[in-house]
Amino acid sequence: MRSSLHQEDKISSAPAAAADALDKLLRFGALMLRAGNTALRTRERMEVMARRMGFDAVSVVLTLDSVTASVRRAGEWTTAVREIGPPGINAWRIGELDRLAASVEARLAPRELAASLGKIEFAPHLYSDALLAAAIGVASGAFAFLNGGAMPEVIAAAIGGGIGQGSRAWLSRRQLNQYGVAAVCALVASASYVVAAALAGLIGFGFAHHPAGFISSVLFLVPGFPLVAALFDLMQHQTVVAVTRFAYGVMILLVVAFGLSIVVALAGVDLSRPPPPELAYPLQLVLRGIASFLAGCAFAMLFNNPARTVIAAGLLALAANELRLALHDSGMMLAPATFFGALAIGLLATLVDRQFDIPRIATTVPPIIIMVPGLYAFEMIVLLQRGEMLNALQASASCGFVIGALAMGLAAARLISRR
Repeated sequence: MRSSLHQEDKISSAPAAAADALDKLLRFGALMLRAGNTALRTRERMEVMARRMGFDAVSVVLTLDSVTASVRRAGEWTTAVREIGPPGINAWRIGELDRLAASVEARLAPRELAASLGKIEFAPHLYSDALLAAAIGVASGAFAFLNGGAMPEVIAAAIGGGIGQGSRAWLSRRQLNQYGVAAVCALVASASYVVAAALAGLIGFGFAHHPAGFISSVLFLVPGFPLVAALFDLMQHQTVVAVTRFAYGVMILLVVAFGLSIVVALAGVDLSRPPPPELAYPLQLVLRGIASFLAGCAFAMLFNNPARTVIAAGLLALAANELRLALHDSGMMLAPATFFGALAIGLLATLVDRQFDIPRIATTVPPIIIMVPGLYAFEMIVLLQRGEMLNALQASASCGFVIGALAMGLAAARLISRR
């Protein structure tokens, strides 16, 4: 009788153990997807982890707001769903979860696995809010220089970008709506640029409110991570996640444009493009390389990358953006030059991923954001406000060709390098 009862207890505890292990697997997948990882890589890591946890088979369904998994152990199937929560970006978390999936073993108790996941989930960010605000300020100034701005525009853009990022950090800690936060930060950053420009004019550094510095002060709000992840997901037939991520990115862009349009209407920012500063070409190459490197490093820090990934992203930005600008200087149109720049980023990011085990998306997004055609987007917004539809369509077509070239370059690199 005692052995029979003991056997019944073991049988009844088996489904409970499977359900407990499945809960940890779902938590792992939710953390990885919420950190900004692609759906395909999340699915692959969940399958690896499921096998290491002793499951015989696993089926995973991913959306942007939930994870569903069905697992089989000892002939019994168990299915569960877990909500994800608001999307975020945390490249360090993606790397740690990758390493956890590679090291977990079947004999690891669910309680120990839960402790490891909790340690990763609640780990503080690698960089303080003040340091990130300063880094984004430097990146915004670098954008202004790359877009043809002189030193006053560079300084004003740095001030606007730094204040905008500080405002975003302060508002995000209060768990406000992400779309509202993006709109407010676009307004604050662009208004800070206008105020800095006005103050510079009062002390003798007068310059027109042209778009080079103005648009550079808000480029840190471009949702590059979800848009690039959506492109990768779409190429790997992860359609549901790709479409929802793309819709999320487009909504962020629209609310940023709304915040910008308010400042444009009130401050009277014009569309005139003054000639870029006259510099010797070798010096121009050096300064552009430094600006690209600094901007790439700043965005890698914003995505919570560790130091070696920050340096890798900066070097990729330097190489790819210099290639793009050199091709454009030699007479090539901007769209094909951007294609070759994006292709270089995709191939180099794949090489870094294979050699140093750094997630590809962590080193892809920062250099790509530098190539975003912000000036064309700004012209489109202003012209639409003025009712100049034909000119707005022309600006939107130019913007669309460059963005399409970015997507095609990354897609081509993915097709070439994917095993």
